[in-house]
Amino acid sequence: MNTFQDRRDTQEKKFAQDEELRFKATARRNKMLGLWAAEKLGLAGADAEAYAKEVVVADFEGPGEDDVFQKIRKDFDAKGVHQSDHQIRRTMHELMEKAEEIIKTAG
Repeated sequence: MNTFQDRRDTQEKKFAQDEELRFKATARRNKMLGLWAAEKLGLAGADAEAYAKEVVVADFEGPGEDDVFQKIRKDFDAKGVHQSDHQIRRTMHELMEKAEEIIKTAG
């Protein structure tokens, strides 16, 4: 009986750790994505940092990453920044891979 309990406890701990790492990587990705988008929008310095924070906060509007994508898409459209949906999503994917690597090596 203890073996099953120990196995379950180990799996629950691993799941919790994986979720925490995913959350941290997503937040890191969103900040990097915000800085990338800020550059495209012509923002720099404190304005770019503030925009990156807006992107991070946008992720809490709903489940998944569509809220982040929609924010950037809307902001690009409003400022006439020409980036395809594919380019934005590809950048999101590339930055997620980079963020995951950063989180893994930092831990």
